[in-house]
Amino acid sequence: MKILLTGSTGQVGYELERSLQGLGEVVAVDRSRMDLANLDQVRSVIREVKPQLIVNPAAYTAVDKAESEPDLAFRINAEAPGVMAEEAKKLGAALVHYSTDYVFPGDDPGARVEADATGPMNVYGASKLAGEQAIAAAGVPHLIFRTSWVYGMRGKNFLLTMLRLAKEREELRVVNDQHGAPTWSRTIADTTALVLAQAGGAEWWAENSGIYHLSSQGQTTWFGFTQAILEQAGSACRVVPITSAEYPVPAKRPEFSVLSSQRLMDKFCRLPTWQEALRLCMQ
Repeated sequence: MKILLTGSTGQVGYELERSLQGLGEVVAVDRSRMDLANLDQVRSVIREVKPQLIVNPAAYTAVDKAESEPDLAFRINAEAPGVMAEEAKKLGAALVHYSTDYVFPGDDPGARVEADATGPMNVYGASKLAGEQAIAAAGVPHLIFRTSWVYGMRGKNFLLTMLRLAKEREELRVVNDQHGAPTWSRTIADTTALVLAQAGGAEWWAENSGIYHLSSQGQTTWFGFTQAILEQAGSACRVVPITSAEYPVPAKRPEFSVLSSQRLMDKFCRLPTWQEALRLCMQ
């Protein structure tokens, strides 16, 4: 099987390039070869590679910047996946795509399931939801994995930012009223590979296509996550809990964005707790 992997230098794409080995020939492209803001280039690369599977972790992920760049966020997060889905359908290929907990309004403390009503509260979330809808509308065999609070040992993410700041400061003030599940980029990649290893032909895709939540088990706040990071790192930096109101940012964040991954676990494989994954990542 020929697999076209986008965003290969991103934190999830980097892990996927390793995890997908053994499932087929992985053609990994980064932004220099396939810029999702350039829809003609997206079409051209897919037609040139002629993959049986497209795996698309590439995205516009600057949540606050998206508020002032909505057109660019929608082109990369909604229009480009729509183009991928159309091209995949013409080739008889399938598409794996990644979405976000931010498609939900975040006003319910319960864990969200796939069928719950969406209602994004920022441009980033709205653009990712539009991408999900574009893929579904194309009628291509697909898996959409919604994930949350992604971190890893490369790229720009919360874990690396906190480790850096803890070396520079004696005290960190971190939001304690947003609830979610930190998810290691390698968990996302390895779970994707485990699911795809079970994939068969058209019948399998017809039965299993759709949206799945893929995030670590359990939940915490950004404050709780920071405490756990610094404890693992052996840092003496103090962490002080604050409210979202005390840390204003351009994009509003959901108060509760915990995802239930039970559907994925019932069908495919277990997912670790966020604490287990953090420990493995930092080791």
